[in-house]
Amino acid sequence: MHTLYDSDTYSVTHMLANAVAADVPADTLKEGEQLLIVPRLARHGFEIVDKRSGKEVYLDGSWAELFQQQITAWQAKTPTQEEVEDKLEQYAELAQNPVVLH
Repeated sequence: MHTLYDSDTYSVTHMLANAVAADVPADTLKEGEQLLIVPRLARHGFEIVDKRSGKEVYLDGSWAELFQQQITAWQAKTPTQEEVEDKLEQYAELAQNPVVLH
């Protein structure tokens, strides 16, 4: 889990697939060999939280791929904070329910 963006109004977290090490004792590896890391679920997603409304949306599948393309575009041409938050607002409109804080 990696926080990609955090402002007074929005938070974006990249949720990565869980990975587990192969079931091989480390002391049985030969020099130069490494443990194979196998993802439990080969998917990732993005959680966008609108702090003003207390709503969150989780993007996975094709939505996550579209958002990843947006991030790549931002990396190629650094946007202003206003441009980022305008785009996040569009995604946040997909949110249905407020976040329940414990």
